[in-house]
Amino acid sequence: MAKPLTLEKILFSQGFGTRRYCSDLVYAELVKVNGVLAEDPDEKVPTDNLQLNVDGEDWEYHEKAYVAFNKPVGYECSHKTSHHPSIYGLLPQPLVERGIQCVGRLDYDTTGLILMSDDGQFIHKMTTPKKNIGKIYNITTAEDVTSAQIEHLLNGVVLDDDPKPCFAKACEQKSERLLSMTIVEGRYHQVKRMMAAVGNHVAGLHRSSIGAYTMPSDLPEGEWRWLYADDLKLLGTSIQDYKLKLAGILR
Repeated sequence: MAKPLTLEKILFSQGFGTRRYCSDLVYAELVKVNGVLAEDPDEKVPTDNLQLNVDGEDWEYHEKAYVAFNKPVGYECSHKTSHHPSIYGLLPQPLVERGIQCVGRLDYDTTGLILMSDDGQFIHKMTTPKKNIGKIYNITTAEDVTSAQIEHLLNGVVLDDDPKPCFAKACEQKSERLLSMTIVEGRYHQVKRMMAAVGNHVAGLHRSSIGAYTMPSDLPEGEWRWLYADDLKLLGTSIQDYKLKLAGILR
């Protein structure tokens, strides 16, 4: 069981403003704790399964924030954008205030699953290739995909800025111009450059899965949801363990 915290500290940790402002929210009768109007910002509150309501908005308490976001086209994964709006503008202000960050990035014209967190260890784990966590992209190509191109992707592609080849860990041709590809690295524009290197081009790019976690079909573009312990376990599944799960060997 987590140690109880003062309500002021809880509100501050969740991104609702400075400690003084969080106290003022309580004094202004704008905070409910598990459905009950709060009166004292110094009240010690258990954080297990804590449900807040702040200025009319429901909010789950999370010591660390882990979020899945369905990125729409035309947004940059940066606070300081150059030509397009930031995806942080699509998030509730408390998430932004508590310092949530993208776990890796997707290009402005790429859609799909992106993780966000304020847990530095989690971000490192999910972005290092050493953990061998696969990321599945659905690639719409400009030209028909050939078996030779797929073989080349699986055998390794050398990009122009690095003599070390990068590999597709898996490829599945869905249709003539739709390819599902799994990679573990996150080099700059990697999927687009890999496709160009084998003689094709990306017309559309969508990330559908990370590890063994697939973005929920009911999560609309531009929306987010909390991730829980079971989700994090799926996200941390390596390619080897994912294949064993599919084969029914590992539970």
